[in-house]
Amino acid sequence: MIDLAKKIEAPATIDITAYAGATEAIRAEAAKLLTEGAVAAVIGYIPGRRNGTAIPAIVTSPEKAQELIFSPACVNNLALYLTRAKKEVKGKGRLAVVAKGCDMRALAGLMGESQLKREDVVIIGVACAGVYGSGADRDAPLAEKNIARKCRECRVHAPEGADVVAGSLPPLPEFSPVEAEELARLEAMTPAARWAFWKEHFSRCIRCMACRSLCPFCYCEQCICDRNRPQAVEATPRPAGNMAWHIVRAMHLAGRCAGCAECERACPMDIPLNLLNRKMARELKELYGHEAGLEPKEKGPLNEYREDDDQSFIK
Repeated sequence: MIDLAKKIEAPATIDITAYAGATEAIRAEAAKLLTEGAVAAVIGYIPGRRNGTAIPAIVTSPEKAQELIFSPACVNNLALYLTRAKKEVKGKGRLAVVAKGCDMRALAGLMGESQLKREDVVIIGVACAGVYGSGADRDAPLAEKNIARKCRECRVHAPEGADVVAGSLPPLPEFSPVEAEELARLEAMTPAARWAFWKEHFSRCIRCMACRSLCPFCYCEQCICDRNRPQAVEATPRPAGNMAWHIVRAMHLAGRCAGCAECERACPMDIPLNLLNRKMARELKELYGHEAGLEPKEKGPLNEYREDDDQSFIK
């Protein structure tokens, strides 16, 4: 059962002792599933080499399940490992996965796009009060100064639709909604100012493709942006090609992005990619009443035609 605590104004830090309870519950459930043969492997988190870090791991024995953890350092969206592109993982058989609330939205999207079937995965949901942001001090308490930007405005701390839920939520303080404030500032700009804003950010892109590598919805085995016969998007890190790459990717994710912000976390050039994704999500919600990841859907608003679609934009 989830202890749904009301948000309070104080304290400004989050009590992370609840994460220890989630760890024990995850270990127990993973060991049970592996012992019973209900799954071939469990995708979760284990401690990283550096103190206070965590990395994704695939465990296949009850003994190894005792190494699983959950802490504010568990930032990765593990839904990434359940797409058809991860043949080495999918080939293991029925899987279990540890999923935060934001990860659950990605799982719903992947189910809608036939990347996995609900009956083929056991979801160990975890009540998550938040995770560390980029550059956070792992030795410091989880607080406003080091919590991930996406967690400040999270509406899915309690995962819904999981087979089992690990842990309970501590009291949650109110954090300032940084991304919402930035999005409001961006929308208040003139079109020319917004273009200059994104042009400046995209000019720093080095085309490392980390954003694509960590996105659960970039599961194409061959990306059109990699092809050069014909060359759809320039592959070198130059302004025109960078702009084209990020616009193409934003449109590709419109109506699909689950808001996990893994792309922005992985970007070495500090490009606010989740801000762009949130803007696209807001547009689709206002135009079509669509919000990605709430339930499995085969088609989103940009790849579905209905005769009652609004056509007022046609002049």
